[in-house]
Amino acid sequence: MPSSDHPTLPLVKASFSSLTLTATLFRGQTTLIVPAENVHAIMRFLRDDPECDYDLLSDVVGIDYLKYPAETQGRFAVVYLLASYNHNRRLAVKVFLDPTLDTSGIEPDPALELETVTDIWPGAEWPEREVYDMFGIRFRNHPDLRRILMWKDFPAHPLRKDYPLRGRGERENYRVLDRESS
Repeated sequence: MPSSDHPTLPLVKASFSSLTLTATLFRGQTTLIVPAENVHAIMRFLRDDPECDYDLLSDVVGIDYLKYPAETQGRFAVVYLLASYNHNRRLAVKVFLDPTLDTSGIEPDPALELETVTDIWPGAEWPEREVYDMFGIRFRNHPDLRRILMWKDFPAHPLRKDYPLRGRGERENYRVLDRESS
């Protein structure tokens, strides 16, 4: 990991010395990049270790790096934004995922799967559902992983960058409402 003055990085490095971890610093925000298979253990450590004490998961977001101009470690990323009120610190934890199947449909790709953190922070339930709905990234052991923004049978994940801007005909079957008929 590159040298940084963020006090959490040495703690994580000491506790997970066998893992290859990287960290970035951009505009004052430190991001810890972790392997997908270890994200749950690292997140539990970040919450439970008294020197870390990240007691708030403020958000879980998805990113699609399709056609991104710089090199990335995977096409998709899930970013967890953490805060420790006791230590007045913030940390972003990023996990890269690379699909193994065509991403234009909704078939589940085993490579786009992470362990849920709802057992660590119960408030992760809805943000994880949103990432699933919009990007198709599934969260194993999630208590209620179903669509939250799109209807149940929506045929794709609309925030994937290979999804067409005008959609794929989802709106053609809707009746247009005007002032007189509503």
